[in-house]
Amino acid sequence: MFVPFALPRRLIVSAIVLATAALPSLVAAQTAADHVALRDRDHPAMNAPSALHHYEEAIKLEPTSYDALWKAAREAVDAGEYAPPSERDADYTLAEQYARRRVAANPCAAGGHFHLARALGRKALSLGKRDQVKYAGDVRTQALEALKLNPKHPGALHVMGMWNYNVMKLNGMARFMAKTFLGGKVFDSANWNDAQRYMEESVAVDPARLVHHLDLARVYAARGDNAKATEQYELVIRGPRTEYNDKHYQAEAEIELRGLR
Repeated sequence: MFVPFALPRRLIVSAIVLATAALPSLVAAQTAADHVALRDRDHPAMNAPSALHHYEEAIKLEPTSYDALWKAAREAVDAGEYAPPSERDADYTLAEQYARRRVAANPCAAGGHFHLARALGRKALSLGKRDQVKYAGDVRTQALEALKLNPKHPGALHVMGMWNYNVMKLNGMARFMAKTFLGGKVFDSANWNDAQRYMEESVAVDPARLVHHLDLARVYAARGDNAKATEQYELVIRGPRTEYNDKHYQAEAEIELRGLR
């Protein structure tokens, strides 16, 4: 079928939402909790942009809704991860805003700090080196706060594993420049053992998530343990898709596994 032009994702999502507005279940949604419950029932993990819209509608009704805020932050990151740069940056900015509001609503919950760490980590990838160093410190602070509140939080364990991995993947000169001239002295705490330990714990606590196995495979591969890396890559490739970006994770696992052989 010939398509003369491509509509932006948000316009498509809005059109879908408007087209379904007459459904009785959606008309009945009068509160933030109603919106969240309806969206959860429809398995939002497999359609992040649509889920994000509905959680944002819930936030409009109740700006401090704890469930709506963290779920909106989660879906915004998922929606942005493989989106075009302009949409990606907007999604990550939204995710950071919602996560900060969630932390403010309940600073004693590990989930808020995790979602803020995750949003900041993704946003940092599109920034300049100086801002990346600043964000790296904030990511670590938020992830460690989440682990202080819940030592077995799989997402926070994952963030800390990849924080150590990403710092250690920098060459020696890059780390020196970051520490000496950009104020990144916190980089001194990074090491390969922690990268592996945190990622292994993340997989142990939440083995169903493909992304945990994918990033553990990357840690093993970086450390030269190809046998363990292969095992994790194969788990990703064979695993059932339960989240919005799992198809991308599986495609990356296939490419990276071929690179080991």
